Order: sequence, then structure tokens, then C-alpha cells
Amino acid sequence: MTTDTRPLAAAIVPVTPLEQNCTLLWCTRTMRGAFVDPGGDLDKLKATAAQYGVTIEKLLVTHGHIDHCGLTGVLADQLGVPIEGPHPEDKFWIDMASSVGHQYGITGAAPFTPDRWLAGGDTVTVGELTLDVYHCPGHTPGHVIFHHPESRLAIVGDVLFQGSIGRTDFPKGNHQALIESIRTQLWPLGDDTAFVPGHGPMSTFGQERQSNPFVADAVLARA
Repeated sequence: MTTDTRPLAAAIVPVTPLEQNCTLLWCTRTMRGAFVDPGGDLDKLKATAAQYGVTIEKLLVTHGHIDHCGLTGVLADQLGVPIEGPHPEDKFWIDMASSVGHQYGITGAAPFTPDRWLAGGDTVTVGELTLDVYHCPGHTPGHVIFHHPESRLAIVGDVLFQGSIGRTDFPKGNHQALIESIRTQLWPLGDDTAFVPGHGPMSTFGQERQSNPFVADAVLARA
């Protein structure tokens, strides 16, 4: 599945046995790009970048779960590019990558240290694009999301899905924090903002505010 919104273009590449949505995004002026959450299937990812003629300049990570970042360090070494994200609160997840990878059938997963940890209010650049960073704890304590205002596009990892929200039964998960992250960090970005979730199809914040059984406006009003 692809979305082609100038000046940013993007392609979604499901990876790992968990079918995690890795996003290849790039600046259409420079054809320089980044992978967001390159958790595995590195040959598939590199082939996708070659298919679109994109030169990868960095790797971005939303959070420390294995399907999102298990092979990020390996890919960074192969391509000679830096890693940015997640928030340092997710370091404990990244440090467990090798053992957790075995549990989920993600061969070669390994810990890494990002070249840059991220926090809410930061920005990241991809080519000539600038994306805003929002800290959205709940699914994990160090989860961040990336937003490109001009394209009305957000990449939200496992914070929000079409018709669902992220799990909070993992270590250091927090359901109330997740709800607050969605309500205070995502909804203000605008109903017409489309988002790429960590799994499954895209949606818009407006659609989820109408119909999501966990965080629709009518549901939160009753909470």
C-alpha cells in the first residue's frame, strides 16, 4: 500500500511474522528517505527503497518492541546511517531484543543504542522534510510518533489503530496514559490527518473519533 502526498511520499512495507507496518518515507525533492520501524525482513526493505529510487539517510523508531525495531541496529550498520528514536524510557525493551526476538521468531534481532534519543517537542529531518515528534506513552513508556503537518500524515506505531488502540498489558504499559496520549497528543493534530498504524490499514483521526470503540468522542465523554 502506498500514499503519495507531495512533498512527502511513503510506502508501507509489512515486516516480521507480526506483520508490522514499516514505513518508507521520502522527500520527493531530494529522493532521500528514512525507514520508520524497520523491525525485520531487511532484504525486502532494501528492495523497496531501490524500487522507488530512494536513498536511505536514517532510521526512525517509534518504540522498543521487537517487531518495530528488532533488526534496526543491523540495518543501520549495513547502510551506514544513524538511528533516531525512540524516547529513552524504552531502552529496557531495546536491551532485551535478542531474547525477545527468539520468542517471536525474529532471527538476528539485537540491541542497539540510537544515535539520538527523542522527546516530545523534538523534530526530525528527512531530506528537506521536517517531522514533529510527540511523546505518547501508554503502550510503552517511551513511545513517540512522527507527524508531517504539511502532508496531514502521522506515523503512530502502536498507539492507535483503525478501530482499536495499543495493548497496555506489557511491562510498563499504562492504559490511562495511552488514552491521555491519544486525546491530548493525537486528536489536536486534526480530524483530516491520516495515520499509519503499527499494524493493519490506515485511517484518519476524525474517523477514529467517530467510531473507535475505545477512544471515540462519545466513548470518552462517558468515561
